[in-house]
Amino acid sequence: MAEGRRITVIVAHPDDAEFGCAGSVAKWIREGAKVAYVIATSGNKGSGDRAMTSERLARIREEEQRKAAEVLGVEAVVFLGYPDGELEDAPPLRRDVVRVIRQFRPERVVTQNPFRTLNPYGSHRDHRTIGGVVLDAVYPMARDHLYFPELLTEGLKPWKAREVYLMGRDEPDLWVDITETLDAKLKALACHQSQVGDWQAVETRVREWAQETGRAKGYAFAESFRHIALAR
Repeated sequence: MAEGRRITVIVAHPDDAEFGCAGSVAKWIREGAKVAYVIATSGNKGSGDRAMTSERLARIREEEQRKAAEVLGVEAVVFLGYPDGELEDAPPLRRDVVRVIRQFRPERVVTQNPFRTLNPYGSHRDHRTIGGVVLDAVYPMARDHLYFPELLTEGLKPWKAREVYLMGRDEPDLWVDITETLDAKLKALACHQSQVGDWQAVETRVREWAQETGRAKGYAFAESFRHIALAR
């Protein structure tokens, strides 16, 4: 059960959480968890509209993400403001991720798969980068005070999460039954109007993915994760 837990979802782009874990997020919130979103970029490159600018797209996608989070009941949404497609595993990003972990002090951190796969959608460079940075931030950087000591002056004390959930379908070992929250996932995903295009096709595909994922455990619909438990 997620009752009373603090959960922080850290992803590369607006809509990544909705595609990857929104059904689980909705379920955890219904069970009493407090969930925060951290979005590394504002998705300011993801458009086929030749008249679109990065600045305008960033504003659109941030607003879409806030609406999606509101649908799910997510309590806070933080945008780190990095350029879409340019995430680098470097000290500035590591510091910013450590900062939000110490700020929200989650028992559970949910992030993206840091490993390359043959699926180009699931293996976006930004996804892999944020996944690796989050793992390094969770352990040891958020835990040990000598990493980014300037954060101590901000009042952000060291913090150690209990577990990490990696989104994605490669070798999962944990499934969440989202049969009761699939509709909430789809409603949140529909908020990303600049990205979903043919909504009927997207909805059908997402339902099929969730159905296929749930089949392994006998659920009507599910999301899957790779679970990493951390010693206390």
